[in-house]
Amino acid sequence: MQTRPEFWQGRKVLMTGHTGFKGSWLSLWLQAMGAELCGIALQSPTMPALFDVAQVAKGMDSHIADIRDASAIARLVKDFQPEIIIHMAAQPLVRLSYQQPIETYATNVMGTVHVLEAARHAGSVRAIVNITTDKCYENREWAWGYREDESMGGYDPYSSSKGCAELVSSAYRKSFLKDAGIAMATARAGNVIGGGDWALDRLVPDTLLALEKGQPVQIRNPHATRPWQHVLEPLSGYLLLAEKLYEQGQACAEGWNFGPRDEDARPVQWIVEHLCQVWGQGASWQQQPGDHPHEANYLKLDISKAKQRLNWVPRWSLEQALEHISHWHRAWLDGQDMHDLCLQQIHQYQNQSQP
Repeated sequence: MQTRPEFWQGRKVLMTGHTGFKGSWLSLWLQAMGAELCGIALQSPTMPALFDVAQVAKGMDSHIADIRDASAIARLVKDFQPEIIIHMAAQPLVRLSYQQPIETYATNVMGTVHVLEAARHAGSVRAIVNITTDKCYENREWAWGYREDESMGGYDPYSSSKGCAELVSSAYRKSFLKDAGIAMATARAGNVIGGGDWALDRLVPDTLLALEKGQPVQIRNPHATRPWQHVLEPLSGYLLLAEKLYEQGQACAEGWNFGPRDEDARPVQWIVEHLCQVWGQGASWQQQPGDHPHEANYLKLDISKAKQRLNWVPRWSLEQALEHISHWHRAWLDGQDMHDLCLQQIHQYQNQSQP
């Protein structure tokens, strides 16, 4: 099942984290469907940034604010009076969380508290989709996928903070939001990839930068396996989930996994070799020497619930995703209109038939 553009036409939607990679793609998608969109976020986190390159701010009401500032968030939510909130603002990097643990917990845990507090007092909110991560689960390196009722955990500060955000969400749902008539769900996605991601210490951006410079790609852990998926895959799940929450209320107010097909949980080495092949020009990779902070070797999501109850399924294979990313990056290097290209890829995704 695909999201329904007619549902979003004129709908008042507030998004946190709209200047980030995922937030920029989702902002463009909502704008294309006619939503009245308000965004709250810090300045674009990278240079260049998709938010700037694709001129995302043109079609929305954009506010620069920190979700750690409870009073600012409360004021902006109250003033806008949203019907739906999509909470995406976060410190999203594992390695950075080792360097900045206090900032990571303040943003990912207390930032979530501030958004939910603002939502319950606004008087207008009917549905909230709170975006966490697949890394919120206590990772036991299982060969099978984690289901939504598995234990929360997290080895590193980032993963732990997202597990905490899940616990905060559950407490707020039971203590405040349900009685206020607000349906809230949490959404857990895998490792998202796509055009316009320039974040540091992410595999695909680092790979593209090396390819662009004609240098061998440096890989820390070639055998680490992750649930890779194009960014539009989980975003379609978030939109569909928001529609269900708005229309069906508490029936869908729980945790949801949005991951790729089983065969697309691939090791890092496979991803890099495939990107090198698509890029051409003699591209190559090598393992980066030295010691590195702990990273899980294997992580996979079970998406049975989303398939059965939301009729949501992944549409693009991992090979298709990497081809779209390579095309996007080359178009950017060629100076093409990236706002239009993003909308073209969104349109392609929407019109892709279910596998």
